[in-house]
Amino acid sequence: MQAQILPATPENSSPKRARLVVIGNGMAAMRTVEELLHLEPDLYDITVIGREPHGNYNRIMLSPVLSGEKSFQDIMLHTPEWYVMHGIKLISGIVAESVHRKRREVTLSNGDVAGYDRLLIATGSNPFVIPMPGHQHPAVIQFRDIQDVEKMVEAAANLLGQRAIVLGGGLLGLEAANGLAKRGVKVTVVHDIDYLLNRQLDREAANLLQAALERRGIEFAIGVKSDHIVIDEAGNMRGLAFKDREMIECSMLVMAVGVRPNVALAKSMGLHVDKAVLTDDTMQTSDPRVYAVGECVQNRGALFGLVAPLFDQAKVCASHLAEHGIRRYIQKATATTLKVTGVNLYSAGDFSGEGSETLVMRDHSNAVYKKLFIKNNKLVGAVLYGDIQDGVAYFDLIQRGADISAQRHTLIFTPDHTSSDSSAKELQGAA
Repeated sequence: MQAQILPATPENSSPKRARLVVIGNGMAAMRTVEELLHLEPDLYDITVIGREPHGNYNRIMLSPVLSGEKSFQDIMLHTPEWYVMHGIKLISGIVAESVHRKRREVTLSNGDVAGYDRLLIATGSNPFVIPMPGHQHPAVIQFRDIQDVEKMVEAAANLLGQRAIVLGGGLLGLEAANGLAKRGVKVTVVHDIDYLLNRQLDREAANLLQAALERRGIEFAIGVKSDHIVIDEAGNMRGLAFKDREMIECSMLVMAVGVRPNVALAKSMGLHVDKAVLTDDTMQTSDPRVYAVGECVQNRGALFGLVAPLFDQAKVCASHLAEHGIRRYIQKATATTLKVTGVNLYSAGDFSGEGSETLVMRDHSNAVYKKLFIKNNKLVGAVLYGDIQDGVAYFDLIQRGADISAQRHTLIFTPDHTSSDSSAKELQGAA
């Protein structure tokens, strides 16, 4: 697809209005724009600059596109027509190359310049590529955007009956493995930690998940250290070599080993950057005219990747761009609900087990596993496999720091989450 510039509709554009330029066209950026339009629809002339040559889509739903369950159009959140309808100038397929803060100008890769009064940076993150020998081979693909999915789909059509390796046993890696397997490709997941989803699950739940995926034909090499990609004299990929075991043959390798905040632009324009762009609790950067949201942000030492905190940031940022100035971003405990190839998983709070007592339920016949972590008669963490219907109730108890001593003997079966606390009722109602 070609780069395109969609002008704002004349009736919605005014030289008297302040100019807001948004660098980034992802979910955090566009949620901020939506919130702003809800609060003050006539305050700004808005320009959105997106690297990808189309509107905003739901990255969380890339896996069903890879598996063939959905099309790209099914996961679109904002079509090009939406931007026109809301008076937003969309510049897609073009990169913001530099920002001159004194002149308040953004220079684009096509040579154009966009002036701003307020600037929102939402450049997201970049996939991390392990710089092992052979990593630049064209059969090495990342799994981050729709272009990556299109590459994998095209490659899978030519790999029927052959093997692909997915490097990374996190959520994205498992989703990539499942999608490729559904397209008839033999798949081996390689993970350097000794159990899957080590950031979301404990070892026992991870082992249950691995067994379920193995029954569906996906193979695993767990707790191994990759060394280099083997390329033959003709330039074809032959496999992945390891430091501590024999090579696994493959014709394609998918890198799904994490992301890094995309801060190159922020650094070049002189903003304060640590691991990511530093913001205060209003999502303002070190330049009071510049805000930031999403995976490129660092707030009070924390980085962000889940949708819930990104959308919270969007609400806060929009309120300040709207000149309401009534919100502050507060980091909250997060819960993760996952559905990996049809298996329901849920984790919340601290499940490291350090200094905790545990309550465990195992129902092998129904493939259900629950583990609760308790400190000082308070629930501090939960991991659920198979049956996750009580996840929200457990998360409520974790957030409130409720005393669970009265229900200690029944908590693993039927948590009592009744509370007069309004935020708890809100949480339960949202579920």
